Amino acid sequence: MSKTGRQFVRLARGLALVLLVVVGFAGGFIARAHFGPSTESIADQTDEETIWTCSMHPNVRRNAPGQCPLCGMDLIPLSQSAAARTELQMSEEAAKLLRIQTHPVTRRFVTTEVRMVGKVDYDETRIKTITAYVPGRIDRLFVDYTGITVRPGDHMVELYSPELISAQAEFLQTVEAVGRLTPNSSPTLAQSARATLAAAGDKLRLLGLTAEQVEQIEKSGRVVDHLTIYAPRGGVVIEKNAHEGMYVQTGTRIYTIADLSRLWVKLDAYESDMQWLRYGQQVEFTTEAYPGQVFTGTISFIDPVLNDRTRTAKVRVIVDNPDGRLKPNLFVRATVRASVAAGGRVIDPRLADKWICPMHPEVVKDQAGTCDVCEMALVTATELGYAPAAVAGPPPLVIPASAPLITGKRAVVYVSDPNAAAPTFRLHEVRLGPRAGDDYIVLEGLRAGQHVVTNGAFKIDSEMQIRGKISMMNPDQDTPVHDAHGHAGTDEATPADTGIQTHCPVMGNPIDKDIFTEYRGKKVYFCCPGCIEQFLAEPEKYLDKLPQFKVSQEPPQDPIQEDHRNHETDM
Repeated sequence: MSKTGRQFVRLARGLALVLLVVVGFAGGFIARAHFGPSTESIADQTDEETIWTCSMHPNVRRNAPGQCPLCGMDLIPLSQSAAARTELQMSEEAAKLLRIQTHPVTRRFVTTEVRMVGKVDYDETRIKTITAYVPGRIDRLFVDYTGITVRPGDHMVELYSPELISAQAEFLQTVEAVGRLTPNSSPTLAQSARATLAAAGDKLRLLGLTAEQVEQIEKSGRVVDHLTIYAPRGGVVIEKNAHEGMYVQTGTRIYTIADLSRLWVKLDAYESDMQWLRYGQQVEFTTEAYPGQVFTGTISFIDPVLNDRTRTAKVRVIVDNPDGRLKPNLFVRATVRASVAAGGRVIDPRLADKWICPMHPEVVKDQAGTCDVCEMALVTATELGYAPAAVAGPPPLVIPASAPLITGKRAVVYVSDPNAAAPTFRLHEVRLGPRAGDDYIVLEGLRAGQHVVTNGAFKIDSEMQIRGKISMMNPDQDTPVHDAHGHAGTDEATPADTGIQTHCPVMGNPIDKDIFTEYRGKKVYFCCPGCIEQFLAEPEKYLDKLPQFKVSQEPPQDPIQEDHRNHETDM
C-alpha cells in the first residue's frame, strides 16, 4: 500500500473512534433524560432532606445554606434519618483502635464502701470522778500519779475532816441513847431514838463512809479521825487533781478514772457519705499500732450537725477492748460496707424487721420491748433508716460507674446493638440513682441484658458531636440547646437580631473587646489593630456587616456593657 493509502486508513480509524465517543455521550444523555430524576426533583429532594449545620457548632441547624451565626463558617449539608441521629456505626478495626469495651446491665444488690478516719477515745459513760464529800485536808494520796490501774474498792485517799468528826460524834451519841432504852421506856421515846440513830447513820454514809465503816464506828464506839475514800470502779487513773496536804471543799475533784475495757472510736464522715451510714452498722478499722489486724465495732451515734469548716459529721463507734490493746488517741482508718437495695435504700439482713435500743445498739430483739441496760423502749430498724425485708427486693438495675456520661443535668450511655452487622452503638438517656461504690443504680432508661459501653464512650460521643448527631452535650436537634456561651440552637437569635456585634467586620473573626474605634458615635470592635486601619480606609464597605448600624428600633448595645449586665444577672 502506498504512503497516501496508509494515511487515509489512519484518518478513517480516528474519525470512527471520535464518532463512537460522541454516540456514547449522546446515548447517556438520552437515557438520563428518560429514566433518571429531573433536576427539579433532585433539588426538591435536597430541600426536603438536607439539613445544614456547622462543623464547629453541631447544635446549629438550618434548612438552607449560609454561615454559622456563632463562628461565621460556611454551613455544610447534613442528611440523616431520625433513627440514625442517635447511633454510630463503625468497622471492627475502628472499634479495636478505640478500645471499646462493654458490660452487661444486671440486677443485683450492690455494696458501697464508706472510708473514714478518726481516733480512739474514752467511753464517756465509763468515766468516773472521785471527789471530796466533805471539806477537809488530804493527809495521804495512795495513788500519787496518773496512768496506774486500780480495781473497784481500792483505797485512794485519806482525808481529815472536822465536819466528819462532828457527824461521827452525833452518831455515837444516838447510839448511846438507844443503848439506854429499857423495856419500860416510852414507846414514843424509843421510836424517836431509833429514828435519830438511822438518820445519823445515813448522814455518815452520805458524807462518804461505807456501810462497813459505819458499822465499825458503832461497834468500837470511837470516832475515826480520817476518812478513807475508795475507788468506785476499776480503770485507769487519767487525771490527778490534788496533792497531799491540800485543803479541799465539798465537790473538789481529786481523781478521774476511765474504764478502758470498752472504748469509743470517733470518725469523720463526709457529707456525701452520710446517705450510707446508719445506727447499728458494723464497722471495721485498722490502726498503725497493730498492722494487718482488723478490729470491729458498732455505730452508736451519728452527729446530727455537720461541721461547717470541715464539711464532716462525727460518727461514734463502740468497741470492746478486753485485752487493753487499743488505747485512746490511736489513729484509725475505718470502713463501713453498706448493702443497697432498689431506690438506694440501705439494707442489713442482720437487723431487718428487728427491734433495737436507741441508746445501746448491741441490744437487738425480735419483738418490741425495753432495753436490758437502760430500760428504754426499743424502736424498729425501719425507724433507724433500714429498708424492711419486704421492700428490699427485687435487686436494683446496676451499671458500672464508668458507663454514663454525666453533664450535671442529664446522663447518657451508649448501648451496643447485638443484631447489627458492624459494631453499632446507640445513645440512651438514663435517669440515675445514687452511686454505690463502682456502680450506679439506674432508675429509668435501660433494661437488664443490654450491654453498655464502659470504655471508649467519650470517644464515641465526640464522634457523634462532630457528625452533628444527638450526643451528651446536644440532647435533641429539634429543640434549642445552649452552648457554653449561652447561644441557643434551632431558634437562635442572630447578631443582626440583637444588635450586638460578635465578629470583626473585616476578617470575620471573633472580636477582641479591647480593640475598637468610634464611628458615627458608635463603637466598632475588631479582632486585631490592623483591621482598624483597613476599616477606616473604606468604612461604608463594611457597614452591612455591623449589626449596631442595622438595628434602629432600640439603642445600640455595647458587648462589654452587655457582659457586665449578664454577670450582674448571674450574681
